[in-house]
Formats: sequence, C-alpha cells, structure tokens
Amino acid sequence: MEIGALQQMLTRLRQVQEDLQQQVSQVAVEASAGGGMVTVKMNGQKQVLEVKIESQVFADKDQELLQDLVRAAVNEAARKVDDEVANQMKDLAGSIPNVPGLKIPGLF
Repeated sequence: MEIGALQQMLTRLRQVQEDLQQQVSQVAVEASAGGGMVTVKMNGQKQVLEVKIESQVFADKDQELLQDLVRAAVNEAARKVDDEVANQMKDLAGSIPNVPGLKIPGLF
C-alpha cells in the first residue's frame, strides 16, 4: 500500500467524520406512544428536546401509565435516531475510496 494513498484515505476519513458530526447535529426525530398521548422530540445526540403529554393522560391520574408512555416514546425516538445516523453513515461511507489491503469493519 502506498503512503500517499493511505494519507489520502486518512484525509478523506477525517472529512467524512466531520460531515457525519455535522449531519448528526441536524437530526431531529419525533416519536409517540399511546396513540399520540405522549410525544417526544429528540436530536441526533439523543437529547430530549421536547415532551408533549395530552391532557387526557392527566385526567386518568394513572401515574404508571404515564411513566410507561414516556419510556416507550423516548425509546422509540432513540431507535429512530440510531436508524437515521446509520443511514447517514452508509451514505458517507460510500464516498470513501477503497484502498486495497485496508479493511474497516462496517465500511467495506
């Protein structure tokens, strides 16, 4: 493997990493539970940005139900973030040149 090709690959990998970080910072997903009774909005770093709870949940005064709905909505939002980031990584990985003899698990 040539040193020049390896340096070019490393430069491209750094650029791909920066691109991915930028794209992840722009990810925002929304997930709900209980037919929309609880809705959670989450960013690409899996930080909860917003939680909406329909007033009907409070009227029932069922604390356990509310806890379950919040947990389900947060978990679903986290799964959606994982899916979105994985899709973005696949797109970016396709732009990395393949260097013979270099195998990176999950990329090639």
